[in-house]
Amino acid sequence: MSPFRGSAAFTGDWHNFRFGCAEGVATVTLDRPGKLNALTFETYADLRDLLAELPHRGDARVLVLRGAGRAFCSGGDVSEIIGETLKMPARERLAFTRMTGDVVRAMRECPVPVIAALHGMAAGAGSVIALAADFRVATPAARFAFLFTRVGLAGADMGAAYLLPRIVGLGHATRLLMLGDTIDAAEAERIGLISTLVGDDELDDAVASLARRLADGPYQAYAQTKALLTREQDMSLSAALELEAATQALLMAGQDYAEFHAAFTAGREPRWQGR
Repeated sequence: MSPFRGSAAFTGDWHNFRFGCAEGVATVTLDRPGKLNALTFETYADLRDLLAELPHRGDARVLVLRGAGRAFCSGGDVSEIIGETLKMPARERLAFTRMTGDVVRAMRECPVPVIAALHGMAAGAGSVIALAADFRVATPAARFAFLFTRVGLAGADMGAAYLLPRIVGLGHATRLLMLGDTIDAAEAERIGLISTLVGDDELDDAVASLARRLADGPYQAYAQTKALLTREQDMSLSAALELEAATQALLMAGQDYAEFHAAFTAGREPRWQGR
């Protein structure tokens, strides 16, 4: 937890998804199963605000995103978002599209590792939220569809044109973002969009195992690895090498680095403190 707190308290009740945190693992469950967990304006805002707050809480070392019912997330609610944006003045539409991008920016800049637990459909904004996670664990029932061109918008939405080519390559990204076709889990795994493919009845255990490993591991090492993976994509090699050198030198002064040496010398497992 940050030692510097202002007047605002941490949010006690999130109204637009279910949230819980136990033993270092925070979980967000999108909970509109009747609408395949379609997003509303308020859901976007709550996700943005939670991701900003999460690193300061002190009780979360990993975040799991999942959907209730038979899908992960079907994207923006057609009636509650698309219908409403048609009525908005230009400045309000821009404020909305910037907010959706803020969610993805927050996911990538949040030092807490993010796992997307995927079953059923991840479409539109739901597919980009899954894309922005650090790990995508999916069942064979998972499907992905970057549907933006299907509604008359650019396939480059919420950072999709930045992130997707870096994960699956420009050719696959062009096909998925331009055509908006649905791909199944086998195809997603083949092109590298899925981190881990598990059986239908293995998703919960696989996600819990990965979350536990991340929560119990060297938190600062994970946080800095995530930060460098994001930042170095737009750097020259020389700048990236300098950033990595400075980061490693700082971590070498940390308790976890010394703890590894002590544990290795004593022939025991390290007890990571995240410091």
